[in-house]
This record gives sequence, structure tokens and C-alpha cells, in this order.
Amino acid sequence: MAKKTAKKKAAKKTAKKKTAKKKVAKKKTKRKPNAAFMKPMNVSAALAAVVGSKPMPRTEVTKKLWAYIKKNKLQDSKNKRMINADANLKAIFKGKGQVSMFEMTKLVSSHLS
Repeated sequence: MAKKTAKKKAAKKTAKKKTAKKKVAKKKTKRKPNAAFMKPMNVSAALAAVVGSKPMPRTEVTKKLWAYIKKNKLQDSKNKRMINADANLKAIFKGKGQVSMFEMTKLVSSHLS
């Protein structure tokens, strides 16, 4: 009886090794960026005061905007999702003193063409 259980355990081990080898065979493909996000956009005069006046992709505008916010410590200390506007950002945020980070992207898109 001990011999039968030993054979079953050995068969299970070899079956596990075979399935493990099959899982390793898959390769991940690198994700391609969306061409629409990489297209250079013209920046409005109000937004140019913060990120620069050259045409740039939306992704680059967002990076530079966040760099400006962090550099000037405009993120609300209690609620990190809220952005406190200074004089430059009020022109972009349609005069609002504070906006959420999600509303900010909506407002910034109106300054890109």
C-alpha cells in the first residue's frame, strides 16, 4: 500500500513540473502609447504662463502642470486631491480658487487646441 501512494505522489510532482513550464512560455508585449495623446497641441496664453509656449502633447502638459503645482506647494495639505490656485492657475481654472485634480484636467483641456 505504501508503494502505491509513493507512485501517486511522484506522478503528481511530474505533472506539476510540466504545467509550470507551460506557464513560463508566455511573453508579455510592451504597451504602445496612444497616438492621440502624443500629438503636439497648441497651448493658450494663460496655460503658456505655467507650462511654456511651445506646442506639446497632452501628457507633457500634465507633467509640467503637476511639476508647477508641487514646486509652488499648491496641493491642499488636508485633501491631496484638491489644488489651490495661485494667480497663474486662476486664469486656467476660470477664476476658481480651488479645484479637484479631476476637474483640473477638464479645465486644462479647454486651453489646448
